[in-house]
Amino acid sequence: MLFTYYAKKITGEEITGEMEAKDRFEVARSLRQKGFSIVTCEPKRESKKFKLFSFFSLPISVSDKMIFSRNFGVMNSAGLSVSRALEILGKQTEKENFRKVILGLKDSVTKGKPLSEAMKEYPKVFSPFFVAMVRVGEESGRLSDSMKLIADQLERDNNLIKKVRGAMVYPIIIITVMILIGILMLIYVVPTLVSTFKELGVDLPISTKIVIFLSDFFTGHFVLFVLILLSLIMIFVLMSYSQRGKRFFSTIVLKIPIISGITKKINSARTSRTLASLISGGVNIIEALSITEDVLQNHHYKNVLERAKEEVQKGSPMSEIFKEADKFYPLLVGEMMAVGEETGKMSDMLMRLASFYEEEVENATKDLTTIIEPFLMVIIGLVVGFFAVSMIQPMYSMTGGF
Repeated sequence: MLFTYYAKKITGEEITGEMEAKDRFEVARSLRQKGFSIVTCEPKRESKKFKLFSFFSLPISVSDKMIFSRNFGVMNSAGLSVSRALEILGKQTEKENFRKVILGLKDSVTKGKPLSEAMKEYPKVFSPFFVAMVRVGEESGRLSDSMKLIADQLERDNNLIKKVRGAMVYPIIIITVMILIGILMLIYVVPTLVSTFKELGVDLPISTKIVIFLSDFFTGHFVLFVLILLSLIMIFVLMSYSQRGKRFFSTIVLKIPIISGITKKINSARTSRTLASLISGGVNIIEALSITEDVLQNHHYKNVLERAKEEVQKGSPMSEIFKEADKFYPLLVGEMMAVGEETGKMSDMLMRLASFYEEEVENATKDLTTIIEPFLMVIIGLVVGFFAVSMIQPMYSMTGGF
């Protein structure tokens, strides 16, 4: 709970401020340690407007966590204590929900909790990878290095996602605009032409009848169309949250040409870099595989990591499991892991793999844009051509009749 307070010293010095605490007594104890006596202390009351803003506040993004990690690493390496660095970052953060998280971490650390343990209280904000790397930094006395490594990992992951999304934005916009224009044409343009055709009693070809049927559907059942569309979107969203739906989408993306190749490269890059970061930080291989499994989103890749963890516990080499999973991971991944096991330089081999596949993803997204553009032009040409022929053909029949 957030409290506002007014306190004084015997010398006459006065202060006012806000403090996150369980109750008034905790605020009083904290200020008493600094030589102040509480005059007033009340829970901060939030206005309805503020509550509405908090409800619709922006989520904590990867970029927010990346900036937090990098800045914390810089402050810690400069000699600031963990609690002091968190206090400064809490004040600097613009997002109210993230500020509360950071100040919550600061309060836990002030009470004697390690930062990694405090982060476990916010599992939706700090992933198992984040927590594990912080724990490794605390144990090795190199927390600033761990934070910088976390920031680098988050930045690379974010860049991979941005590149793929960037490649998909253009075709999605074009297709959406094309559909909207098509619907508007069916609702407003086609009915005008149809009335003309009916007045003149022209025989209509099949293509024109199809266009008229679609026009009649949209003009007569537009509300039904919107309800069906919203229902499909709702089903899609609900499926994306269910385990069965996640498995379904995980399978679909691996069957779509071009997209499947990019998916394999992205997961190879994320698997390699996450494992490399954890292993180089001193995390044991079993825990590293478990954390990497949580990082990946696709169920098939999660299953490979789960199986790898089970086989490694039995004493099998990790590389063998990845070689067998050649439907999901390129053979190069397993081969490079085998080299890492033989030379004792597993983290180096994995880091090289990560860099290689990140570059492959970048090239693949560029190729995707190059391929999609002419493909979209062909689709647009076919749709426009079909519509034009469907509307012009009856007109030619009319002129032939004269």
